[in-house]
Amino acid sequence: MAYNEALAKRLEKALEPFKDDVIAKKMFGGMCYMYKGKMSVGIVKDSLCVRVIAAKMDNAMKQEHVRPMDFTGKPLKEFIYVAPEGFETEEALNHWVELGIEHAESKTK
Repeated sequence: MAYNEALAKRLEKALEPFKDDVIAKKMFGGMCYMYKGKMSVGIVKDSLCVRVIAAKMDNAMKQEHVRPMDFTGKPLKEFIYVAPEGFETEEALNHWVELGIEHAESKTK
């Protein structure tokens, strides 16, 4: 399964402030970015996948272009997919990256 390489370049730029703690890893048939060893954001085909802390999941799910990450056939806990329309701007992409980093930070404490 291929993933959107243009999106990978955008994500790498958005993750630049965290570069010392981020590693790219092939996962879910796409590319995931691990922050301090914890999955934060990734790409599956053309969609962004984001880990979101439980307290922010309801709000994230209310956003346009967001759906549960159901890679296995049922929703995965604290994972969402964001369709390309949901991260067209760098500001929108950075919002999702920040949520992913926040989730990873919550798991490293």
